[in-house]
Amino acid sequence: MILVVGHKPESPGASSPSGMTEFDFNDQLAQAIIDQLTDIKLVYRHNYRTLPDIINRKRPDFIISMHCNAFNRKVKGSEVLYYHKSGKGKIMAQILQDEFVAIGQKDRGIKPKSSEDRGGYLLKNTHAPCVICEPFFIDSELDDIYTKYSQLVDAYVQGIRKIRNNSIV
Repeated sequence: MILVVGHKPESPGASSPSGMTEFDFNDQLAQAIIDQLTDIKLVYRHNYRTLPDIINRKRPDFIISMHCNAFNRKVKGSEVLYYHKSGKGKIMAQILQDEFVAIGQKDRGIKPKSSEDRGGYLLKNTHAPCVICEPFFIDSELDDIYTKYSQLVDAYVQGIRKIRNNSIV
């Protein structure tokens, strides 16, 4: 299994009202997840176009790319993206989305993506099932996940365990 930390230090993604970047948040979150589970490889994005090849060489059974949404500081909720032709990806997305909703996140649903959509290149070009998690809006004070940080760690851990235990991959 591979966790991909979305974005990179030079291009850290969205940020919270307090200045926490998407990259920094997910880097810390990934470390907390790895502390609770075994057999996880962590991948950082250096170049988006080469990312699928880097991941594929590691031969994972499944991939979770960790992100945070952002819009206009007034939106909240969770969504998980999957490649529209991946039945396993769809099941993985629903398992993780259910875990995020269980900690009180607004359910924005799972979203099928084609290769032309945001995130579609990664979802399409990895050999193993892949999802992109957007468990909250980092720019929104309405969606203050910092008060639920340990619950978010647990949601990822429980979702990963369910994916493994249900022989989805």
